[in-house]
Amino acid sequence: MSIRPMLFLRAKSKSKASPPLAYYGQYASGRVVSMEKESASIVYLRLRKQVGLPAGAPIRLRDVARVLAEPELEGKLLELELDRPEQRDGNLIVIDTLRVISAIQSKFPGLRIELLGEPHVLVEMIKAEKKPSLLLFALVWLLLFFGAALTIMNFHADVSMPEVQVRIVEMITGEKDEHPYLFQGAYSVGIGFGMIVFFNHLFKKKWNEEPTPLEVEMFLYQENLNQYVVAEELKKMHRADSSAKRN
Repeated sequence: MSIRPMLFLRAKSKSKASPPLAYYGQYASGRVVSMEKESASIVYLRLRKQVGLPAGAPIRLRDVARVLAEPELEGKLLELELDRPEQRDGNLIVIDTLRVISAIQSKFPGLRIELLGEPHVLVEMIKAEKKPSLLLFALVWLLLFFGAALTIMNFHADVSMPEVQVRIVEMITGEKDEHPYLFQGAYSVGIGFGMIVFFNHLFKKKWNEEPTPLEVEMFLYQENLNQYVVAEELKKMHRADSSAKRN
């Protein structure tokens, strides 16, 4: 009768025996490794040059940058809200890298951020497009059409093109014709065809993937405009920071 309680106590004491120190060492080392991995997480960030967002929408990291990180961390970073613009902020907002880094570190401290590409991104808040007016479209079309026609006519008048055409026809045929309509018609068609080839565009049709001269000029104009806007916005931010420090 006295043997059973002793066996029970021994079995109970064995079941509650503390695990060996090696177990704690493995557990502790695993925690250290995981903490080191977590603290050594690297986030690669590349800001875009310019983006457009609907007016009133919050600016999130996925809207202004490309992010490369661990899968479970990347989704959270992409949804990180950087700013919520108001109407008084205007339709052009500059987000610089320091602002992005501050937002990430405040939400995910301990991350290592590697920046690539642009130091800032220009965000354009786009309002809802209005339905185009057919009357305004027709007015602009007529203005451009007659303006271009008068420009070509004035150019031909300045260089005495009718006399030149008469002389060319006389040199080719040997007869003088004061109204070489056939030559003038072919010349007019050639002007239109040359414009199509030069601008590489006919309505929405393009002959190849090369940019047209007009597209190149528009691109350069947009680049210069963006640089000016960014410089002005950075000046405003610097003035605001200086006034805040003084106060």
